[in-house]
Amino acid sequence: MGLLYVTVAAVLWGTTGVAVQLVRESTALTPTGIGFYRLAIGAVALLALVAHRLGPVLAALRSEPVVLVLIGVGLGAYQALYFVAVAAGGVGVATLVSLGLAPVLIFAWESLRARRLPGRTLLGALVAGVAGLVLVTVSAGQPGAAAPRPLFGLLAAFGSGVGYAASIVLSRHAARRVPPMTLTTVSIVVGAVALAPVALAEGVAVPARLAPVGLLVHLGVVTTAVAYALFYAGLRTTTGSAAALSTLAEPLTAVLLAGWLVGETLPVPVAVGGVLLLGAVTVVHLLPGK
Repeated sequence: MGLLYVTVAAVLWGTTGVAVQLVRESTALTPTGIGFYRLAIGAVALLALVAHRLGPVLAALRSEPVVLVLIGVGLGAYQALYFVAVAAGGVGVATLVSLGLAPVLIFAWESLRARRLPGRTLLGALVAGVAGLVLVTVSAGQPGAAAPRPLFGLLAAFGSGVGYAASIVLSRHAARRVPPMTLTTVSIVVGAVALAPVALAEGVAVPARLAPVGLLVHLGVVTTAVAYALFYAGLRTTTGSAAALSTLAEPLTAVLLAGWLVGETLPVPVAVGGVLLLGAVTVVHLLPGK
């Protein structure tokens, strides 16, 4: 059941990029505005979930204010950058780069901190991951309907991946003292507050139509509150390596939905690069000591 929870969470996260594309087509919201709505709606849902035990949430914020604020601000920043990447470079490339870059960066950071080189298997995986990123970067350079500014989209996706990696490193530090659900709730609330000034300045008006409102609720409730609740519930009974492998359902879902719902196709080199990248991530997680 734990593995099922994690897999379902990854599939729900994989719907984020397409939902963002559809919201952009039906509203005047900027990527920052969409990111704000996602976090704000998710924050309301999570606060409702923990309403009967707000004490630990407030206590955690008092005990680790700097780290939790940094995590929340980072969460808001990489979410906004990911949405910019989707708008400029397309769902597939944005998801592959932002999701694939973070684990490789984290592994490299942990290796530097431990002052040891990775084994040959993991070194090969990292080389494959870099090769995959190069293929995606070089091949996704032609503007199109789904990717009007591909190079700018790639830069935003790289920024999102770096921000995501930094947020995870900080979260691991905080998770030693803060329960996961509390950490998630606080970081999402702080992220929403951090994005609010920029979003309000750009405009957050949404047409009173069922489709865009429903998509924003989906982003906030389903891909944020529900997905994270499932993910952390699954981690209670699932090993880290199995959970990491299961979360690879996220980019697969994103690419399939991008082709089915918004007619986005990936060039063959980008698809090959994505396979190399995801293969590298799998090896890094499943063989951490090889």
